[in-house]
Amino acid sequence: MKVALGVSYDGSRFCGWQSQPSACGVQDALEVAIAAIAQHSIRVHAAGRTDTGVHALSQVVHFETEVVRPLSAWVRGVNAHLPDTVRVEWAHIVDEEFHARFSAFSRSYQYLLYNAPVASALMAGKAGWFHLPLDFAAMQEGASYLIGEHDFSAFRASECQAKSPIRTMTQAEVQVSGRYYVFSFSANAFLQHQVRNMIGALIYIGKGAYPPGYIKELLQKRDRTLSPPTFSPNGLYLTGVGYDAKWGLPFTASSDRLHVLI
Repeated sequence: MKVALGVSYDGSRFCGWQSQPSACGVQDALEVAIAAIAQHSIRVHAAGRTDTGVHALSQVVHFETEVVRPLSAWVRGVNAHLPDTVRVEWAHIVDEEFHARFSAFSRSYQYLLYNAPVASALMAGKAGWFHLPLDFAAMQEGASYLIGEHDFSAFRASECQAKSPIRTMTQAEVQVSGRYYVFSFSANAFLQHQVRNMIGALIYIGKGAYPPGYIKELLQKRDRTLSPPTFSPNGLYLTGVGYDAKWGLPFTASSDRLHVLI
């Protein structure tokens, strides 16, 4: 039997999603908690890996078991064995062909940025911070050039193991609310550090270091060394994963929930 779970977590105290020998990954905590209910060892597979300090509002995972439990056990029972910073929000029995990663056709991320001379004490770890004034219109225009199918080598980490740098971006936009900016991105998949590298470039445009067309130039040159530094992970959230309706999964996208924080 294969079970899919919707999971949210605060990544501040974890070394990323992936299991590590030191058991510091979100995956480690989740596998231990599920095993406590299943009464056997568990391996979970996620829609996507998140880096150290990155959060998730809507991660999707699956695991296999021969043990029959009510769906409530995979939610409330598992949550009873998890730290307060990780929560299973729903459970669903899926077809054996389902795979949390390979069945997904899209992923969505949002980045929450606090723009003020002094960082927010209350949003430490929950939002990125930049101290200089930013040009909203310039960043919005710059983001628009990311839409479509591109070679994103300029925004790819040097250690990225993806076979191809080609990705199709269906959403890239910027919104502003007071001192907060929300950057929203959706694509069929993302390269390692891609979102944080795009945020870094857009902020350089926002502070006036480059014109909006700088994004087009980076895409064309496909050279990571020409791009600004990778931005902080603190404000990055995995907000949704897209699946075909045939899998019958519950709500798997939370693209508007960052606005609750501000």
